[in-house]
Amino acid sequence: MSSCLGLYIENNIIKYAKVSKERDNFKVEAFGIKFYDNIDDAVKQIVNETYSYKTPISINLSDEKYTYSDLFSLLNQKDLNKAVKTEFEYFCNENRKNHNALEYRNLLTPNLDDKDKVTSLYAYAEKSSITGRLQLLSGFRVNNISPLPVSMANLIRNTDKKNKIIVNIEKNTSVTFIVNGKINRVEIIDTGMKEIFDNIIMKENSYAKAYEICKNTTIYTAQGRNLQVEENEYMEDIMPVLYNIIEKLKQVIASSGIDIDDIYITGLAAAINNIDLYFQENFMDKKCEILAPFFIKKSNIKLNIRDYIEVNSAIALALQGLGLGHKEMNFRNKGTLDQLGQLLNMEIGGSSNKKGGTTGSGINKIKDMFKSDFSKSLDMIERNMIRFASGVLILTIVYMGFSAFLTSQINKKESEVQTFISESKQEIGNISNNTKLINERTNQYDKMIEKINEANNKITQSYARKNALPNLLTEIMFNIPKEVQLISINNTTGKSIKIEAKSKEYEQLGYFIAKIKNEGILTDVTSTSGVKQDDFVLVTIEGNLPY
Repeated sequence: MSSCLGLYIENNIIKYAKVSKERDNFKVEAFGIKFYDNIDDAVKQIVNETYSYKTPISINLSDEKYTYSDLFSLLNQKDLNKAVKTEFEYFCNENRKNHNALEYRNLLTPNLDDKDKVTSLYAYAEKSSITGRLQLLSGFRVNNISPLPVSMANLIRNTDKKNKIIVNIEKNTSVTFIVNGKINRVEIIDTGMKEIFDNIIMKENSYAKAYEICKNTTIYTAQGRNLQVEENEYMEDIMPVLYNIIEKLKQVIASSGIDIDDIYITGLAAAINNIDLYFQENFMDKKCEILAPFFIKKSNIKLNIRDYIEVNSAIALALQGLGLGHKEMNFRNKGTLDQLGQLLNMEIGGSSNKKGGTTGSGINKIKDMFKSDFSKSLDMIERNMIRFASGVLILTIVYMGFSAFLTSQINKKESEVQTFISESKQEIGNISNNTKLINERTNQYDKMIEKINEANNKITQSYARKNALPNLLTEIMFNIPKEVQLISINNTTGKSIKIEAKSKEYEQLGYFIAKIKNEGILTDVTSTSGVKQDDFVLVTIEGNLPY
């Protein structure tokens, strides 16, 4: 039977749960919540109380952030790993982050919008933050450091295909999306129990008292507020924060584009009575309930499910340490530098002499070489010189091995860099070819557009010519004075028009000529001065059609 101690650590609070596993059965052996001033003393106390001296410890990652990238799912594993690394480095460069100062783990999930792609979910944190967390627990057996939002999915057995979210309201609020039984995305809402505790602590000056107040607070829904016997003075510290979380959660769900069926509430806020009803009132079309670990039998009257729910975060981390969930999200996995550090810190020997010195098996063998009678014939100086030479030889061998290791690592990195450079040059070449092709196509399209415009102009002119004379007659009909009579209208050549008109009054002919000019019926209008014939004045008007 294997077991693991899960520790969820945040400001002044530790949730702990020791979980054991036997085949497929899980059992919580010990659990609780501690408020601390000294984390080292608090962890020692928890280890003593749970008898976890040799038990592996699983803790939560601190202040991690999340990002995403889309990759082609048809890539082989080697190229996919390269693409994951390249995309994260690109993200760091775009956001002015030093990727050498960050540690990341990734999780591949199906892309819901494109079946040919896969989404890489990155969890990343400062290396200094991880190192600091390990230094705080340096005297203990920490073998797992995982992001809590990912670990929370361990508490659910996905026996259906419903889309779910886990809303874990701890210091901040994390939202874990589970689609088709797999983690799809993680969102962080920068609002949580820290704000509620800070508000209450200003009055009570105690984390433990603030938590007890939350446990004894009951939220009344809109329908049941009239049943509230007395007003809770701390509601003004609690409700605005919960309302803010609800509103931001609505925005997160809407922006995800995922149709959610079930909402599970957990974390410190789950201790507030009726918080599930408050969520249900704000999400009428979804099922809202408090999250309970899948292996806890709710029908067992001997168990207080509420106590287990309070330490859900610790239980989820313990399950992560026992092998559930995604092992690739463990930030405690030893890399090359850890192995190298072990090599450098490794003791050469394993036995101690009476004077307190340590001698290794290699040195013992060298000493045994001189325990013969031959060594008795050497004086003190010669023996010391031989010992010095043996020490130099050992140091030389260690140095050569260390140099060979570093050289192989450098060569490996140089090979990777050269491969990346060649791939980059190839991509640059492809870009140049594509740019040239685009320019050629652009020139072709410009020529085609020019021809289309010429054809349009010809068509326009054709329509204009076709309708020019009817339009001219229509314009003349609406603008000719009653006293003016048309004798003839001739289209002499092309656009040229010749109009002969007569009137008894010259002013009427002048008015008619002015109308032709001002209304744009003809352009470049000229007219004769007028010839008197019988009782009429005859004029000839010439101009061009306006097209």
